[in-house]
Amino acid sequence: MVDEKLDDNKEKPEIKEPNKLPEPQDKIVTTEHSLKIGEKQLDYTVTTGTMILREEDEKTGEKARASIFYVAYNLKTDQTKERRPITYSFNGGPGSSSVWMHLGMLGPKRVKMDAEGMPLPPPYELVDNEFTLLESTDLVFIDPVSTGYSRAVPGEKAEEFHGVQKDIQSVGDFIVRWTTRNQRWASPKFLIGESYGTTRASGLSKYLQERHGLYLNGVILISSVLNFMTLEFDSGNDLPYPLLLPTMTATAWYHKKLDDQLQSDLQAALRQAEAFAANAYTLALMKGDSLKKADRTAILKELSRLTGVSENYLDEHNLRLQVQEYCKELRRKDGLTVGRLDSRFTGMEARLAGDEFQRDPSYSAIKGPYTATFYDYVRRDLGFEFDIPYEIIKDLKKWEMDQAKYTDVSPDLREAFLINPDLRVYVACGYYDLATPYFAAEYTFNHLSLPAKLAERVKFSYFESGHMMYLQLASLERLGKELPAFIAECCQPR
Repeated sequence: MVDEKLDDNKEKPEIKEPNKLPEPQDKIVTTEHSLKIGEKQLDYTVTTGTMILREEDEKTGEKARASIFYVAYNLKTDQTKERRPITYSFNGGPGSSSVWMHLGMLGPKRVKMDAEGMPLPPPYELVDNEFTLLESTDLVFIDPVSTGYSRAVPGEKAEEFHGVQKDIQSVGDFIVRWTTRNQRWASPKFLIGESYGTTRASGLSKYLQERHGLYLNGVILISSVLNFMTLEFDSGNDLPYPLLLPTMTATAWYHKKLDDQLQSDLQAALRQAEAFAANAYTLALMKGDSLKKADRTAILKELSRLTGVSENYLDEHNLRLQVQEYCKELRRKDGLTVGRLDSRFTGMEARLAGDEFQRDPSYSAIKGPYTATFYDYVRRDLGFEFDIPYEIIKDLKKWEMDQAKYTDVSPDLREAFLINPDLRVYVACGYYDLATPYFAAEYTFNHLSLPAKLAERVKFSYFESGHMMYLQLASLERLGKELPAFIAECCQPR
């Protein structure tokens, strides 16, 4: 028998590793567009796609972790790319895509609603957004992992991105990679987050500057929540009740449930609610069961006057109303519930009994219009074809909060100011926002312990609208003036 020897020059068959998954790849589409605002025409490029988020790996060099979906708008202008501002935008949840500010406030297209932000009958449509921020800054809308079209890659667990710090790291690493690839390190840089997105933005302000040396010019917080102790209605935590009270007063004012004296002037009513909340009401809650009967009676009377809810109902709830209880009770006799995200909205339910609404009418009103218009826009206008569901809002049941009882990223924002004293912050609050009340945002910033010189760099702005104040056309128009002015101020040399 003759031994057969392999010819070393003969091509050897490829040995495939069993169960090896294909390497994930970026998917990018670029389109050209224009927008006419009065006599001015804005020409811009839109890059829509997914970027593979990778981390260093000792064996392979880099390891794919997630595919991040984004939409980037770049204005065609004589200004050099290096000097033009760039703004990274995301919404909240956690579990929300970036669609809300994208198609409601910042982008060159917006969902058509009526002047107060109420939806029109379907089918829905987009119109040109004359208040877009694109003239002042290029824009990148980011969907965190498990929202929008963003997903963990095969072989990776989505839960690895679902947590306060995990989310900050993954979104921050995307921002750094996008900034590097697109040669924007020399640009003035901004973050804009809404709701939980303000939590993310505050955490990112420290992470980007401390970990990556990416210093920011400004942070824009829409409907802010940095310290969750101000929102969580837990036994033993009385802080949220007085912080919510002025928003209840605003809501009762809008629905004409206050007495004539309070009903005559919203701002005067709010000042009375704030004074009562910060003084007599807070003191009464601190006393707990030791509160004397006569004092309790007086508190009940004033609380009823400022909320539009009966003394009996307030007494049954031990002087403490949570958001859903208030939404259910205020207009119960009218057969209506009021909205949590925007208490101007009302809805109807099959059961009037109980303390919790079945759904938030303000969210029900906007989900359909924003979902339909995005699906049509991303495929028809932006040319990006993807058949998996675009997760407008993903219910992320397990979200890893910080180790402490209450997540609080306000120290991160304070640290970001101390690292970079040129940082500026703009905070937008809606009077009819029961989800992130304006008085709670004020409380958080009043306890930021910033040096006076840095505290002057925080600007608050208030709107007679709700959580998504830009739904209301008048508020959107104001934002369309104030945000460009804020960006310009942040870009001024000292």
